Amino acid sequence: MPESGGLFSRLAASAGEAWREYTRHPFVLQLAAGTLPAASFRCYLIQDYLFLRHFARAWGLAVYKAERFEEMRRAARTLAATLDHEMGLHIAYCRRWGLSEGALEASPEANETIAYTRFVLDRGQSGDLLDLEAALAPCILGYAEIAAERMADPATRRDGNPYREWLEMYSGREYRSLASEEGRALDRLFAERGGEGRFPRLAADFAVATRLETAFWQMGLDALPSPSKGAGPS
Repeated sequence: MPESGGLFSRLAASAGEAWREYTRHPFVLQLAAGTLPAASFRCYLIQDYLFLRHFARAWGLAVYKAERFEEMRRAARTLAATLDHEMGLHIAYCRRWGLSEGALEASPEANETIAYTRFVLDRGQSGDLLDLEAALAPCILGYAEIAAERMADPATRRDGNPYREWLEMYSGREYRSLASEEGRALDRLFAERGGEGRFPRLAADFAVATRLETAFWQMGLDALPSPSKGAGPS
C-alpha cells in the first residue's frame, strides 16, 4: 500500500465518510463474514467482467495520455496484464460460480457499471494522466485497502468462507505490489503535473469515483436472488 501522507492517503482522507461507506460497505462486510448471498456475488462478478473491458480501455487511454516512455510502458504493461492475464483469471473464477464466458458476454451493463466506467474514461479524455489515474485510484488502491482491512479483522471468517479466495487475491503480495506501484505513480504525477492548486479538483473527482464504487457494491446487494443457483461456487 502507498505510504501514509502520499496523494492517495490525502485523497482518501478528503473523501471522509464517503470513503468509509465504500471500504466498509455491507457488501464487503457480508463477503468477509461469508454471509453474502450468492446471487449478489454473481451479479458483482458479471458486472466486474464488463467493467474490466473499460478498465483495459482506460489503460489504453493512459498510454496515449502519457508524456514519457516510462509512463507509456507502465500503462502498456497494465493494459497487457488486464487483457492477457486478469481477464482469463476472472473468466475461470466466474466459471466456478456457474457463469460461462458466453453468459458474461451476453449480460447487459448495469447502470452502475456504465456510470463508473464512463466517468473514468471522461476524466481521462478531458483531463491528463493524473486526472485519469486519480479517478481509477478508488478501484485499484481501494480494493487493496478493503482486502487488507478485512483480512486483519478477527471477525472475518476464513474456514468455509466461499469468498475467501477473493479476499486472499486482493490482500496477496502480487496485488499489494500493484497497488503500491500505483500509489507511487500517483505521487510522481502529482509532483510533475500537479501542485496544490490541482488538489481540490482531484479530490472532487476521487470522491465521485468513490461514490460510484459504493453504488457498484450496492448493485450487488440489490440483485434479485436466482432460485436456480446454489449458495456457492460449483
